[in-house]
Amino acid sequence: MKVLVVGGGGREHTLAWALSRSPGVSELWTTAEKNAGLCGIARCVDLTEQGVAALADWAKGQGIDLTVVGPEAYLTVGIADEFRSRGLKIFGPTKAAAEIEGSKVFAKELMAGQGVPTAPFTVCQSAGAALQAARRFGLPVVIKADGLAAGKGVSVCFNWEEVEKAVDQIMVEKVFGEAGAAVVVEAYLEGEEASIHALVDESGFQVMPSSQDHKRVFDNDQGPNTGGMGAYSPAPVAGEPVLEEVSARILRPVLEALAAAGRSFTGALYTGIMMTKEGPQVVEFNCRFGDPETQVLLPRLKTDFLEVLQAAAEQRLAELPLKWRPEHAACVVLCSSGYPGAYKTGYPITGLEEAAALPGVLLFHAATSCQDGVCRTAGGRVIGVTGMGIDLPQALARAYQAAGLISFTGKHYRKDIGARALRK
Repeated sequence: MKVLVVGGGGREHTLAWALSRSPGVSELWTTAEKNAGLCGIARCVDLTEQGVAALADWAKGQGIDLTVVGPEAYLTVGIADEFRSRGLKIFGPTKAAAEIEGSKVFAKELMAGQGVPTAPFTVCQSAGAALQAARRFGLPVVIKADGLAAGKGVSVCFNWEEVEKAVDQIMVEKVFGEAGAAVVVEAYLEGEEASIHALVDESGFQVMPSSQDHKRVFDNDQGPNTGGMGAYSPAPVAGEPVLEEVSARILRPVLEALAAAGRSFTGALYTGIMMTKEGPQVVEFNCRFGDPETQVLLPRLKTDFLEVLQAAAEQRLAELPLKWRPEHAACVVLCSSGYPGAYKTGYPITGLEEAAALPGVLLFHAATSCQDGVCRTAGGRVIGVTGMGIDLPQALARAYQAAGLISFTGKHYRKDIGARALRK
């Protein structure tokens, strides 16, 4: 089969890596412009600036048999609708279904209508209303931009200065553009977060093993939110009983509500949960695989990934039981100094071959480029270093050993990935 992976980051490199291991893939394509790792295993076509219609035209002409979409930005503008209208198979939700990530207001109101456990909230259309709502909730309080903000539109505020800054940036300065036209102000949930992914089609859904992301840029969850500084799987805080509860109390009612509203979901549904004293409560939904959670989930998948995606695209996922490897996985993200703020790029990266040669180590490029045979940094999050092991300590040890072998100017990474699980 000819397969196209849309997107060019660490998640997409992982998707392509998993697909490249399938004997059923004859040609592997990607829309990555310069990801050195991704372009090393797939053929690149640069059509991203021309929109989803041009990409669908190209896929139709190229005879692409299956497309898998990584970034939410493509899904929320309707890439799945465009492809399916031309008879092309694609793994990803429609524009209407993807609104569960594209609008936090939509997601919160959907949950409220179904009685899904989530934090109490208020939707605000102005900065003044948002500040008033924050005062009603009291500190700490959470401020969320309604629309897409590359994982950076959420502020957990512990003092009033942080509240005012968050509201001002989102609604006055409009640092996230129209994504900040409305905000969700919600109560702070006390507990430990976990990521629960489900593979979904109209025949049903299958829950993947749990994982845990690390959003803050510095150790001990300090500093601003990022796209994700590392992850591990499985997460002890979300064992099998929690997965069953999430399936029954969260996933099933949400997916049934979407279907009843004519928004049937096909693709990967990511549920960010907070494990509170009252049980799991939803922090957010994403309409695609998480990044860097994908880097610790797919290496644990034993079932042929192509078969999984094809089954979902053909609405027969319920017929395919998923099998998982017992190994643990841990990913440490190496990023550029200054991220998630301003940073410089173009620095040579050394030690990649030595790191990749270590047992149980996988390297997933997030933002790299190859110039004159030299691999260089090309973004904020540069490389995800994944370690596999018989338990989490071994997986982490392998990931950190490999991370120490890779060098580039300004390299920064967290030293405490998996610390919560180790304490348990």
